[in-house]
Amino acid sequence: MFTGEMTHAAADADGGAEASRTVLFDFDGVLFQGDAFEQFIRHRYAQSAIYKTLALVTMPWWLLCGLFSRRRAAWALSHVALCGLGAQRYQAAAEAFADQLVRRPRQFYRDGLAALRRHVAEGDEVVVVTGCERILVTRLLSQLGLPELTVFATQLKPGLFGMRLQLHNVGRRKVQNLAAKGVTRWRLAYSDSFQDMPMLKQAGEAVLVNGTPKLCKRVEKALGRAVTRVAWY
Repeated sequence: MFTGEMTHAAADADGGAEASRTVLFDFDGVLFQGDAFEQFIRHRYAQSAIYKTLALVTMPWWLLCGLFSRRRAAWALSHVALCGLGAQRYQAAAEAFADQLVRRPRQFYRDGLAALRRHVAEGDEVVVVTGCERILVTRLLSQLGLPELTVFATQLKPGLFGMRLQLHNVGRRKVQNLAAKGVTRWRLAYSDSFQDMPMLKQAGEAVLVNGTPKLCKRVEKALGRAVTRVAWY
């Protein structure tokens, strides 16, 4: 669990990060148990035979994408599930699904939300930096009683056949998008993924949430320093 003493553990190691009151939280795997946007896409398929049929018809396309990367294939299937949705209809669908998610038991890490709320109460500038889609994650945080948080997230845009990926906020993109808005220093960064190494590397203190021993060792080797480990439920 997070403790008050942990917040200054890396003060001597990085004076610049210590001076900042900014604290970064990933969302999926840190505050939310699972992948929220993936659950939304699965819900779209489960609710409509039309989208299941479209997925079969477009199978050559997303299988071809899969030859390059699983991420591309996943986004291809996401685009199919969003076919026919303009910006307003997408927002309505995403927010309605978010309203369902917040009512599911054990869907969120209560320890993570408690830690985030403590940072807010202590006057830290808490920023959620996530690969989850912006409208979906913003609605989820609002429904959890956290409407004022700054959120950097993946963004979609209207396309010819429906909503399409505009900016995927993952990996190095997180740091670049933060820098574009003037956020260049942070005292703490919470993550559950090696993919967040750019974000963790620039933190005064890197915190791994529910990290396996293998992941912790891999991250520490890449950072060249120890990480803080927390087990959240």
